[in-house]
Amino acid sequence: MNDNIIYGRNPVMEALTAEIEIDKIFLQDGILSASKITSQAREKNIQFQFVHKRKLDEITGNGLHQGIVALVAARKYATVDEILKIARQRGEQPFIVLAENLTDPHNLGSVIRSANAAGAHGVVIPKNRSATLNATVAKTSSGAVMHTAVAKVSNISQTIELLKKEGVWVVGTDLSAKQTPYDVDLKGSIAIVIGSEDKGISRLSREKCDFLVKIPMLGEVQSLNAGAAAAILLFEAVRQRIR
Repeated sequence: MNDNIIYGRNPVMEALTAEIEIDKIFLQDGILSASKITSQAREKNIQFQFVHKRKLDEITGNGLHQGIVALVAARKYATVDEILKIARQRGEQPFIVLAENLTDPHNLGSVIRSANAAGAHGVVIPKNRSATLNATVAKTSSGAVMHTAVAKVSNISQTIELLKKEGVWVVGTDLSAKQTPYDVDLKGSIAIVIGSEDKGISRLSREKCDFLVKIPMLGEVQSLNAGAAAAILLFEAVRQRIR
């Protein structure tokens, strides 16, 4: 059973009213009297989906869910503006990670852990096609999720454009790149875009990056998981900043 869940009509309504951070709401197919919940979800831009009762039984461990289950984030999401504000308050140039297509919560947790250890100001994830701040992410991050600002945005490529307008240089990871992280300047205002091992970063995001890099692979394996790749880039940036 997922640790970060609220189920039952009244508990979910109370969670919506109390401004608890909800990632998604599942509703049983054919459920009656769910209009208030779906209306609140639309108003707060929270995803909801109608599913078979078996799905809800599985999520709750056969709990008395009344056909309504909400997935709750481990902590409140920040905004991109708040991440930039953290950098300003520290008197530092922005140092941000954009995690695209990371559906594996272990990978996202690892990225957040590395971002925190490297002193990054925050991590940005997309609203769709991404793991959320669930219990697995919190555990894999070794608690870093509680100390690292994580923003959830509608579109990563649009966020890249926003950051570029703020003077942030954006470096993406891509196997087709000709440069390595050791060839480029990572000391200034930087956002690093990390994609999943299988999909990488999207074409739009790739096109909007200021430059692309690839991690040199000298063995038979030709790719690393997102957590490992993020750690290498983040700590190359740290090396450049402190030398």
